[in-house]
Amino acid sequence: MDFDAILEDVGAFGMYQKLVINLILLPAVIPCGFHAYAQLFMAAEVKHWCRIPELENTDVEIAKNLSIPLDLRNGNLEYSQCSMYNYNYSEILRTYQNLENAIGNETTPEIIPCTHGWVYDKTVYSDTVTTEWNLVCSRDFYPTLALVLLAVGGIIGNYIFGYLQDTFGRKPSFFIYLLIESIFGVATAFAQNYVIWVIYRIGVGFTVPAIMATPYVLAIELVGPRYRTLCTILSNIAYSMGLILLAGVVYLVRDWRHLALTTTLPFLIFFTYLWPMPESPRWLLARGQFEKAEVILKNMARINGKSLPANYMVHLRRKYESDRLKLNLEKERSRKYGILDLFKTPNLRKKTIIITFIWFTNTSVYVGLSYYAPVLGGDEFLNFFLAGIVELPTYLFLWPSMERLGRRWTLCMSMVVGGIACLTTFLVQHETNVTLALYCVGKMGISSSFVVLPLMASELYPTVVRGLGMSLSSVLGMLGPIFIPLVNYLGSDIMVLPLIIMGALLVAGGIASLLLPETLNQHLPQTLEDGERMGLDTDFCCSPPVKEVKPRIIKLNSNEKSKHDQQTCDCTALCTCPVVNVSVPDNVATVPEKDNEKVELSLF
Repeated sequence: MDFDAILEDVGAFGMYQKLVINLILLPAVIPCGFHAYAQLFMAAEVKHWCRIPELENTDVEIAKNLSIPLDLRNGNLEYSQCSMYNYNYSEILRTYQNLENAIGNETTPEIIPCTHGWVYDKTVYSDTVTTEWNLVCSRDFYPTLALVLLAVGGIIGNYIFGYLQDTFGRKPSFFIYLLIESIFGVATAFAQNYVIWVIYRIGVGFTVPAIMATPYVLAIELVGPRYRTLCTILSNIAYSMGLILLAGVVYLVRDWRHLALTTTLPFLIFFTYLWPMPESPRWLLARGQFEKAEVILKNMARINGKSLPANYMVHLRRKYESDRLKLNLEKERSRKYGILDLFKTPNLRKKTIIITFIWFTNTSVYVGLSYYAPVLGGDEFLNFFLAGIVELPTYLFLWPSMERLGRRWTLCMSMVVGGIACLTTFLVQHETNVTLALYCVGKMGISSSFVVLPLMASELYPTVVRGLGMSLSSVLGMLGPIFIPLVNYLGSDIMVLPLIIMGALLVAGGIASLLLPETLNQHLPQTLEDGERMGLDTDFCCSPPVKEVKPRIIKLNSNEKSKHDQQTCDCTALCTCPVVNVSVPDNVATVPEKDNEKVELSLF
């Protein structure tokens, strides 16, 4: 049964869809961003130096000058965070009444690691995981490891979520994941050691990708085909708004335990959606639950102001039962498709590899740039705020760009522009403001490509393996959040190194996208044969896609039937329209009119 045809009767994008999307589904996207990035601030790096018990009552700057050597970091001399001078500080206190006189007068001793712990600068954060459990120096990899394990939990959760969503429905799956996220999110605030904290964070990470999937999928399935791009963009706007809100929350809440509660407890209000959130009628019909789908469709038609014939649902039920019987017979005769089918034929194999590579680069760079914002230099809260807000302007030109330039060139330009901006930071690495500006351009580029890629991928994979292809590419793409914290960890000494690596990934992905065929206004491939015929575009053709042209009627006088008539072209894109000569045979049926006999030809 063609559910899109049913939507035309009950309303493809009416008041019902607008209320559900704006009041329920878009707010439900926010928890994903909160729990994905709050950990950056829970385990934020804090300035620290060796603790010298004898100098604890001394002025901080004098004590640091006397006891802490200088290290070269990012081209600047800074106090060492993990080493100290091996002085006899008790003897120095007895020798000098004024410690300022001791600075430079004592023979420089050997440099040793911190022996009595660390002193933390708490002017920015009152308490973090790093300061509470001393995750510094030889243990400074532990916060990075926690981010890696958060991503591992996300991959496992996303795989299980696909099964839950297709088995139990979109609505139950959302509340199952919301419950899991709430339990582990609150438990995080009461962790007593690093190991327990990491276990709780894995539990939160288990839900991070999936908690956004239900609102997005449900929105897509409630509207007609013309409005799916709009729903995709709205979902991304809601996600960006979540990052902006999170920047405000972390600015106000500087204790990691309080932050864990603040980023979890407000979302308990989403349990009130148990009543108003609808199940997907598409899924209900696919699972044979016509009665439940009928209730939603009637409610949708009523709120959308659509008047249905009295026997509409009766005829719909009959058609549903007939189509379902045919489908069951076809399933018995049809073959089963697996992931290997994506690699059996040359063109489809190449497209699968390219899409998966681009998906990996997109996920890696988007998450990497978001992770990198707090350590970019300057005010980390302002940096994270900018990382979220710069995404919003991209959506203003993204939609018209996809419709005019097509998917391929929009994807390519987004990735290449963002990649070049990241690579350019190498030339201005000591200019903090310029680096921040280039970082924002890079974030805008990756935000754009992150919207285009799933849409283009869904239009390239054939229908019979579309779900498998999308799942394979997205799951392998999620390896990025495992890999990217390690890249950022490498940048602790060279600040722009992660930006250079991510920029190179973006440029490589952008160039690879030019190999893919354009999909705008193209028929979706249905079979593996269709997918194989839609081959790679190795010519790098620069012609913009032709706009879809509505059928037009051309009337010809009957006495001109034997003549060749030149067809005009209505396409408005910047392209060359082929001129086609149409010959009208003599035996074409005519449509009589009062004065002259005329023939109607439908030209597409």
